[in-house]
Amino acid sequence: MEHSTFKKWSAEFIGTFWLTFGGCGSAVLAAAFPELGIGFAGVALAFGLTVVTGAYALGPISGGHFNPAVSVGLVVGGRFRASELAGYVIAQVLGAIVAAGVLYLIATGRPGAELGGFATNGYGEHSPGKFNMVAALITEVVLTAIFLIVILGATAKRAAAGFGGLAIGLCLTLIHLISIPVTNTSVNPARSTGPALFGPSYAVSELWLFWVAPIAGAVIGALIYNVLLKDE
Repeated sequence: MEHSTFKKWSAEFIGTFWLTFGGCGSAVLAAAFPELGIGFAGVALAFGLTVVTGAYALGPISGGHFNPAVSVGLVVGGRFRASELAGYVIAQVLGAIVAAGVLYLIATGRPGAELGGFATNGYGEHSPGKFNMVAALITEVVLTAIFLIVILGATAKRAAAGFGGLAIGLCLTLIHLISIPVTNTSVNPARSTGPALFGPSYAVSELWLFWVAPIAGAVIGALIYNVLLKDE
């Protein structure tokens, strides 16, 4: 059954809200307390789990993109109509902004709250490992390209039915394990935009990279898949 446009937008809003709130929330709320011991690995797993749970719950309605770069990549890959792109991107960005706002209210709800970077993305002095802009750009492009290849492969007709969401979530977990030290991991312009609006001022000034690089990577990944891996 074809779902209405509003239901698709609602699913993308909720899914991106969950990804941002769950993933960034684990970094802002849980990882801020070393005694809880979740660390980078726990944050990486949290992002992966949001995608797995969101994909199975909401994917049947909207396709479960939850990421403007993924939506663009799926257009290039021939899996998504370009006419629907703007509505999806707007819903995703709004979902991430609302999630960041809710997270901000919770995070500031204790005495002496220190938000730190508020799970924002950055490069240079604002990279967790002090990696420069070129390193951040390459990281985000390469990892988003691989992410799109995994998404297109895991959801192809020849793939094992019912396991796409799991493969995609595990891929996002691995992406975070690699790139948290470099950029604090974006591969998702919406996820970067929400926290940037509530975080330190530098986050907005560096936000351009976390739109340009993931979208460029998604386009590259979709082209690689179509040229080298797509079924005839």
